[in-house]
Amino acid sequence: MLKRGILFFAVLYLSSCSYSFTGSSLSREVKTIQIQPFIDNSPLKNPNLAQQFTIDVQSRFLQRTTLKGTLENPDILIEGEIVDYVPTAPATVSSNSVTSGSGNVIQTSQNKMVISIKVRYENKYEPEKNFERTYTDEATFSSDLDISTVEDRQIKIVTERIINKMFNDIIADW
Repeated sequence: MLKRGILFFAVLYLSSCSYSFTGSSLSREVKTIQIQPFIDNSPLKNPNLAQQFTIDVQSRFLQRTTLKGTLENPDILIEGEIVDYVPTAPATVSSNSVTSGSGNVIQTSQNKMVISIKVRYENKYEPEKNFERTYTDEATFSSDLDISTVEDRQIKIVTERIINKMFNDIIADW
């Protein structure tokens, strides 16, 4: 009898925590989301970056949550802009000196791609969680590679990291 009572209260308690299983900290009232197109306001522009970033953010939130997309009166609104895009900048120069067969010292170096995106988040039911934040991330690659051959892959790496940070800040509230 005692085991049944404990089981009953455990089931009752767990059923009241439906969002805890998904890791979401959103209130139960939140049902809809609107993700506005991100605008590219960076000094250097990649013609596909803003559109692809918007699509990737929409996909992440619509596929990994139970939120439904809407175009009017959303419970959650996400919007923002690309504020910096640096396709190639020096990252490191190896301090390891290696002598080649000709006696020359060879140094290896890396470049990096840096992207910064400002995000505005509004939650109709929990306005204390609203924020405006800039997310910046980078990915390094060998300086021997031409940016045109690695640019798309580097963008994917950097934007995926930024989207992970956004998603965790909004959904998981970490």
